[in-house]
Amino acid sequence: MDIPQVEAFLAVGTFGGFRRAAAALRLTQPAVSARIRALEDSLSVRLFERGRQGHGLALSAAGRALRPHAEQLLQSVALARQAVHDIRPASGGAIQIAAVLSICTYLLPDVLKRFQTAHPAVMITVRSGHSKEVLEMVLRGDAEIGLARSLHHPEVETVSLRDDPLVLVGRSTAWPMRERRARLEEIADRPLIFFDRGSSDWTLTQGLFRRAGLVPNVALEVETIETAKRMVEREMGLAFLPHLAVVRELRRRSLVAIEIVDAEPISRSLDVIHPRPRPLSPAARALLQALRSALSEAGGPPRRRR
Repeated sequence: MDIPQVEAFLAVGTFGGFRRAAAALRLTQPAVSARIRALEDSLSVRLFERGRQGHGLALSAAGRALRPHAEQLLQSVALARQAVHDIRPASGGAIQIAAVLSICTYLLPDVLKRFQTAHPAVMITVRSGHSKEVLEMVLRGDAEIGLARSLHHPEVETVSLRDDPLVLVGRSTAWPMRERRARLEEIADRPLIFFDRGSSDWTLTQGLFRRAGLVPNVALEVETIETAKRMVEREMGLAFLPHLAVVRELRRRSLVAIEIVDAEPISRSLDVIHPRPRPLSPAARALLQALRSALSEAGGPPRRRR
């Protein structure tokens, strides 16, 4: 058993087939097949079987038993590389960050101000994009770390910092305290503001209504979270917005969160990703700590009442 074989095993297990695993690992499909075959031969077991109704590949019983140990092995390799990297002489250096736009707007300014105060010699570059674009920048090496939501891939380590659900918000003056709970059917009839068509947030919000067999009353579609928030403040409708984007307005009570009593919250995690093979630089690890500290001080989203 060697590391490339384990990486191939996790990629095929994640994507359910050799073709997509090969694309993710930047290998040919025969190369991935050869690594899986060599791993199975060394263990004398079959690690995959046909999925339900013959679609794709699924982990066999042996594959399911191996998976947590394979993940732990790759994590240990990453830690070993990190330990060796840590003995190199320290320098100011530079750090490249890729982040989704909402994180760039609502989290990074305060975090980077704190970080630069403690590390003035470090040059910082920030690039933004959708979650898929953030992942691609990290995989290409254009960014040392990425900041996105609920992002997993066999070639990256994912560190979840906290939950950042989509919260239904309205103007506080239009929603007295006693009325801040509603059924999804009631919400579907009210004017709603959607943002960033085609994004994961747009898809998740649409899916909430679709699963309930409801058609939302979309009064406005806008490009950005900030625009949607301004429309809500002017009582033009309700919007599902990331908690991170509205936490200050909720504290000031200019906006209020409306609980949907018959639907589960749209939950997402706020994640940091970085490539498995490349250890984080001291600057990147310091930035990760600054992120943790800022989010800890800010507090998490409110818990759902039962």
